[in-house]
Amino acid sequence: MTVKIGHLIVPTAGMDADLGFYSGFGLTTRFRDSDAYAAVTDGTVTIGLAGEVEQPLPGRTLLTLQVEDIAAEGARLRACGVEVGPVQEGAHELRVLVSDPSGNPVLIYQPRS
Repeated sequence: MTVKIGHLIVPTAGMDADLGFYSGFGLTTRFRDSDAYAAVTDGTVTIGLAGEVEQPLPGRTLLTLQVEDIAAEGARLRACGVEVGPVQEGAHELRVLVSDPSGNPVLIYQPRS
């Protein structure tokens, strides 16, 4: 199974202002979905700017991990004793929120085709 770091999701209260802030550092915008979500990158790491409707944990920054098969990954995590919630359908992905052993939120997701 292939897993890769997806991105860091950062909550935004003002997409235009935050895009201006991050582009000021030389980051480029990969895509924007109105005021719901935008992705900026340095070419290696992606920061997802999430409006209120796209924040899996409102007001919290969190790491995401991209997987090929969210059902299989959920089963693997459960077998390891991790509490796994229900799979949610986002606009661009299937996702499930878990916590690492220190209690930090981690969003596991599978992109939609």
